[in-house]
Amino acid sequence: MTVLKGLVKTDFKMRYQGSFLGVAWSVLKPLLLFVVMYIVFARFLRMTDGTSSYPVVLLLGISSWQFCTETIGIGLRAIVDRGDLLRKVHFPNYIVVVSASIGSLISLGINFLVVLVFAICLRVQFTWRVLWLPLNVLELYVASLAVALIFSTMYAYFRDISHIWEVLQQIIFYCMPIIYPLSYVTNKGGVYAELARLELLNPFAQTIQDIRHNLIAPETQPTIWNSFGSWWVKPIPIIITLLLFWLGVYVFRKNSRKFAEVM
Repeated sequence: MTVLKGLVKTDFKMRYQGSFLGVAWSVLKPLLLFVVMYIVFARFLRMTDGTSSYPVVLLLGISSWQFCTETIGIGLRAIVDRGDLLRKVHFPNYIVVVSASIGSLISLGINFLVVLVFAICLRVQFTWRVLWLPLNVLELYVASLAVALIFSTMYAYFRDISHIWEVLQQIIFYCMPIIYPLSYVTNKGGVYAELARLELLNPFAQTIQDIRHNLIAPETQPTIWNSFGSWWVKPIPIIITLLLFWLGVYVFRKNSRKFAEVM
């Protein structure tokens, strides 16, 4: 635990080292992206759910996805970046990936405070569903950490993984209901509505929708819990998350002893 705490502090400080604004960038990055996306998609293209709370819903989605990309992006390079430390000090290799993910989790907490300020200003009515929020964040964290463990293992052998991830994250960002409301697609009906429902089987999309639903807008945000009638469909994203985490731990542990050789 001492090593983990030390790495978390060091990673979080180094993330903004040499920056004039420092930690403020953890809030400014999603805010600036929110402003651009809101102007383009909400104002010009009219891709909104028509409610006054949509700006907060959009900001919350962007902040949540920013956490995923930071956790995976920094986590995949953690083993290589900490190669010298791993060769000098003996401790479990997974700690360097976990420490990077906790740093991103701290940034997410800061962003949630900003979201709450926006929500209060827009007079969002909070409900008892906010009690589910810790479980939603936990699921999002586990899914992101699982991918980070897999990618960090692959990155130790193939540096191209970082470039592949940069492309993938852009594709996933525009495919998931982050900058557009899921209802915008479901309202089209037919095959579009079915594709929108299938998006909720993606653990990242499902969790971000759950966070939006439970914190900000339970009336307007579709989730897997209210979009499918069959009970056996609803736990699929959670099962995928657990299987993904098991795979991440398995792949990482199997290859961790070889990291010193390939770096």
